[in-house]
Amino acid sequence: MHFVWATVTVADMEESLEFYQKVVGLPLVRRVKSNEFTELAFLGTSETQIELVHRSNAEPQPMGKGISLGFAVEDLEVMIQTVKDLGLELYEGPIAPNPHVRFFYVLDPNGLKIQFVERR
Repeated sequence: MHFVWATVTVADMEESLEFYQKVVGLPLVRRVKSNEFTELAFLGTSETQIELVHRSNAEPQPMGKGISLGFAVEDLEVMIQTVKDLGLELYEGPIAPNPHVRFFYVLDPNGLKIQFVERR
Protein backbone atom coordinates (compact mmCIF):
# COMPACT_ATOMS: atom_id res chain seq x y z
CA MET A 1 0.00 0.00 0.00
CA HIS A 2 1.23 3.52 -0.71
CA PHE A 3 0.00 7.05 -0.10
CA VAL A 4 -1.52 8.46 -3.28
CA TRP A 5 -3.26 11.75 -2.48
CA ALA A 6 -4.61 14.23 0.00
CA THR A 7 -8.15 15.35 -0.78
CA VAL A 8 -9.26 18.92 -0.23
CA THR A 9 -12.93 19.82 -0.67
CA VAL A 10 -13.06 23.29 -2.21
CA ALA A 11 -15.75 25.95 -2.48
CA ASP A 12 -14.55 27.30 -5.84
CA MET A 13 -12.68 24.99 -8.24
CA GLU A 14 -11.30 27.74 -10.50
CA GLU A 15 -9.97 29.78 -7.59
CA SER A 16 -8.42 26.68 -6.00
CA LEU A 17 -6.83 25.53 -9.25
CA GLU A 18 -5.30 28.95 -9.74
CA PHE A 19 -3.86 28.88 -6.19
CA TYR A 20 -2.38 25.37 -6.41
CA GLN A 21 -0.99 25.96 -9.91
CA LYS A 22 0.31 29.54 -9.59
CA VAL A 23 1.18 29.80 -5.89
CA VAL A 24 2.19 26.22 -5.03
CA GLY A 25 3.49 25.43 -8.53
CA LEU A 26 1.68 22.11 -9.01
CA PRO A 27 0.74 21.18 -12.58
CA LEU A 28 -2.77 19.98 -13.37
CA VAL A 29 -2.61 16.24 -14.14
CA ARG A 30 -6.29 15.60 -14.84
CA ARG A 31 -9.69 17.16 -14.32
CA VAL A 32 -12.95 15.21 -14.51
CA LYS A 33 -16.62 15.46 -13.66
CA SER A 34 -17.62 12.31 -11.75
CA ASN A 35 -21.32 13.21 -11.89
CA GLU A 36 -23.49 16.25 -12.56
CA PHE A 37 -22.61 17.82 -9.19
CA THR A 38 -19.03 16.72 -8.53
CA GLU A 39 -15.80 17.77 -10.24
CA LEU A 40 -12.34 16.44 -9.39
CA ALA A 41 -8.91 17.82 -10.21
CA PHE A 42 -5.58 16.11 -9.50
CA LEU A 43 -2.39 18.17 -9.27
CA GLY A 44 1.24 17.20 -8.74
CA THR A 45 4.38 15.88 -10.36
CA SER A 46 4.84 12.54 -8.63
CA GLU A 47 2.70 9.59 -7.66
CA THR A 48 1.54 11.57 -4.58
CA GLN A 49 -0.89 14.29 -5.56
CA ILE A 50 -3.42 16.82 -4.28
CA GLU A 51 -7.03 15.97 -5.21
CA LEU A 52 -9.41 18.93 -5.29
CA VAL A 53 -13.12 18.10 -5.02
CA HIS A 54 -15.90 20.57 -5.76
CA ARG A 55 -19.54 19.62 -5.16
CA SER A 56 -21.93 22.21 -6.57
CA ASN A 57 -24.84 20.86 -4.50
CA ALA A 58 -23.03 20.76 -1.12
CA GLU A 59 -22.98 23.14 1.82
CA PRO A 60 -19.61 24.71 2.61
CA GLN A 61 -17.50 22.52 4.91
CA PRO A 62 -16.05 23.75 8.21
CA MET A 63 -12.27 24.19 8.16
CA GLY A 64 -10.56 20.79 8.03
CA LYS A 65 -13.71 18.70 7.53
CA GLY A 66 -13.18 18.40 3.77
CA ILE A 67 -9.75 16.79 4.04
CA SER A 68 -8.94 13.10 3.66
CA LEU A 69 -5.84 11.01 2.96
CA GLY A 70 -5.99 8.41 0.17
CA PHE A 71 -4.10 5.12 0.04
CA ALA A 72 -4.03 2.75 -2.94
CA VAL A 73 -4.70 -0.95 -2.28
CA GLU A 74 -4.52 -3.96 -4.56
CA ASP A 75 -7.85 -5.51 -3.48
CA LEU A 76 -10.59 -3.42 -1.91
CA GLU A 77 -12.51 -6.44 -0.58
CA VAL A 78 -9.42 -7.69 1.26
CA MET A 79 -8.91 -4.22 2.78
CA ILE A 80 -12.57 -4.04 3.86
CA GLN A 81 -12.18 -7.37 5.62
CA THR A 82 -8.90 -6.28 7.23
CA VAL A 83 -10.57 -3.13 8.57
CA LYS A 84 -13.51 -5.13 9.94
CA ASP A 85 -11.16 -7.72 11.48
CA LEU A 86 -9.48 -4.87 13.35
CA GLY A 87 -12.83 -3.89 14.83
CA LEU A 88 -13.28 -0.74 12.77
CA GLU A 89 -16.45 0.28 10.98
CA LEU A 90 -16.60 1.64 7.45
CA TYR A 91 -17.33 5.34 7.63
CA GLU A 92 -18.57 5.58 4.04
CA GLY A 93 -18.68 3.27 1.04
CA PRO A 94 -17.69 1.26 -0.80
CA ILE A 95 -18.29 3.74 -3.61
CA ALA A 96 -17.70 3.22 -7.35
CA PRO A 97 -17.84 6.64 -9.07
CA ASN A 98 -16.86 5.02 -12.38
CA PRO A 99 -15.97 1.52 -13.66
CA HIS A 100 -12.25 2.03 -12.96
CA VAL A 101 -12.26 3.12 -9.31
CA ARG A 102 -13.75 1.84 -6.04
CA PHE A 103 -13.07 3.19 -2.57
CA PHE A 104 -14.23 3.44 1.02
CA TYR A 105 -13.44 5.55 4.08
CA VAL A 106 -12.66 4.82 7.72
CA LEU A 107 -11.95 7.40 10.41
CA ASP A 108 -8.59 7.53 12.11
CA PRO A 109 -8.50 7.92 15.92
CA ASN A 110 -8.62 11.71 15.48
CA GLY A 111 -11.63 11.71 13.15
CA LEU A 112 -9.65 12.26 9.93
CA LYS A 113 -11.12 10.47 6.91
CA ILE A 114 -8.79 7.80 5.49
CA GLN A 115 -9.66 6.60 1.99
CA PHE A 116 -8.63 3.20 0.59
CA VAL A 117 -8.90 3.10 -3.19
CA GLU A 118 -8.64 0.30 -5.74
CA ARG A 119 -7.95 1.25 -9.34
CA ARG A 120 -9.08 -1.32 -11.87
